[in-house]
Amino acid sequence: MTETDGRWSVGKLAVLLYPFAAAAVAINLFLLSLMGQAIGLQAISPVLSIWLSIPLGIPAGWFAAKWVRGLMDEADGRRGDPNEE
Repeated sequence: MTETDGRWSVGKLAVLLYPFAAAAVAINLFLLSLMGQAIGLQAISPVLSIWLSIPLGIPAGWFAAKWVRGLMDEADGRRGDPNEE
């Protein structure tokens, strides 16, 4: 999954960052549901927010990996291709 020049691929970074992204999604879903009570919505349980974060953490982890890859390229002085995966 690493490229020939030793750089980490976006896919490998996404796998590494998935647990953190899924946890952030779970926390944000739960807190959003608490704020939704102000307009009459029902709050979801913490367990339900964890279950919902499992699939929603995948795109969050992917976007986080793309962001980190861009930061790594910038730190290395590379321009980086925005279409690179």
